[in-house]
Amino acid sequence: MRKEIYITDYNCVTPLGFDVESNWKALLEGKSGVALHKIIENQDPFYASMIDSEKLEEEFERFFDSAQNDNVEFTRLEKMFLLSLKPLVEKHQISDETAFILSTTKGNISLLKNQETLPEGIFLSSLAQKIADFFGFKTKPIVVSNACVSGVMAISVAKNMIQARKYKDAFVIAGDEISEFVISGFNSFQAIGTEICKPYDKNRDGINIGEATAAVYMTSHCEEQSDEAISNEKFSFKVLGDSAINDANHISGPSRTGDGLFASIKNAMKEAKVSAEKINFISAHGTATIYNDEMESIAFNRMELQNIPLNSLKAYYGHCLGASGLLESIISMESALHNTLIPCKNFKETGTSQPLNIIKENQPAEIKYILKTASGFGGCNAAIVLEKC
Repeated sequence: MRKEIYITDYNCVTPLGFDVESNWKALLEGKSGVALHKIIENQDPFYASMIDSEKLEEEFERFFDSAQNDNVEFTRLEKMFLLSLKPLVEKHQISDETAFILSTTKGNISLLKNQETLPEGIFLSSLAQKIADFFGFKTKPIVVSNACVSGVMAISVAKNMIQARKYKDAFVIAGDEISEFVISGFNSFQAIGTEICKPYDKNRDGINIGEATAAVYMTSHCEEQSDEAISNEKFSFKVLGDSAINDANHISGPSRTGDGLFASIKNAMKEAKVSAEKINFISAHGTATIYNDEMESIAFNRMELQNIPLNSLKAYYGHCLGASGLLESIISMESALHNTLIPCKNFKETGTSQPLNIIKENQPAEIKYILKTASGFGGCNAAIVLEKC
């Protein structure tokens, strides 16, 4: 008999706050972390969602004193990872059978700047091992780096590893930071928007890059949900189903027919034994690029999900690359806990050929079943179904 797998704790570090509570409050108030930032010398500022580096340093020094660090130097991204994971490891025991899974697309890519040789920290395996060693993980770290589906896939990897009895529980972290490398890459595609992005809107003109770290704790033990449990920050979300499909459409362009996303959703919902009409909310990828949003609308309609309330959080956080899927899953679970749907910020007029039920304002809703999707370069697509317990 397959084990049932649950997410029972989470945390995040973003431009909107250094914990889940502050992020949720900012979202309810409609705040966006996206603003103009000077990122590349001799180029105009870009709209991006960046964490204030001074606040990050203050927060890091508050929680990690120099004696604890044992004189080890950490990069800016590593500090973000440590801050997001610390509250979880303080509450949940790390054993010989605990998995440590890190999701990222570029890791410490900023270390390459002005370097003639490859620094050790640039390797994703070294980044993962450094974080794992700091907290005392005993198992070999697992790295998930598959473009923009990495965060969602990391949840899937943890679920399947625990079900296969490779591990008893898992800490999953995901993160990326804004760098000249990333901004230059997306700018070369002419994919960066000229204002705060507008997912699914007729007048959308591109993405905003963001940065964040997020962390979840996963186990096969469920904590029963109750009003008292919510007040004590105890909850459980069952990971009912997952799937990742690569349609190999193009190195950067999404499938025009939505084949990979359609298949991912279909497989995840089949494993979850949840029909389209039972899904209460869709946390979509929604990058605000012409082809991605169009592809998603086609895939959702093929699955007869066009009437399910849907949002994208990209206008709040920007596209946080390897962190986006995990961060957005966390916010989705917060929505379910608070029975509140967050609007798709800046959406006004439908800009896709297929209809979608885009959330336009904060609204109450009973949320039991969540569908979270992600799509990325190389034709990769992923989906998970979560159930509030």
